[in-house]
Amino acid sequence: MKQTEGNEFAKTFENLSMELRRGTVVLSVLSQLQKPQYGYSLVEVLREKGIPVEAGTLYPLLRRLESQQLLESMWDTDGTKPRKYYALTKHGRDMLELLSKEWQDVTKSMIGLLRQE
Repeated sequence: MKQTEGNEFAKTFENLSMELRRGTVVLSVLSQLQKPQYGYSLVEVLREKGIPVEAGTLYPLLRRLESQQLLESMWDTDGTKPRKYYALTKHGRDMLELLSKEWQDVTKSMIGLLRQE
């Protein structure tokens, strides 16, 4: 494989890998909001667990999930810097349960496909 072909292949892999991860962001976020977290702490927790999410992706997602009534937010102004905390609503917990089941089903199917079963 020529150098330019190798570079294009690596770039294609990077793009497809990001696309694959993008589909997991909602489930990842919901799974970490069973107790309240603020945006930056959520970015850090997800990164530590191997799911890097940019703040520019996370904050619009949090607002969208809140508008869908899956999250609720509250401000904490007691510290030196006000922070907006997010947590699951009842609908959010129900959605997390449904999406977790769906993820398990998809994962099982994909494992079968990749093993050629």
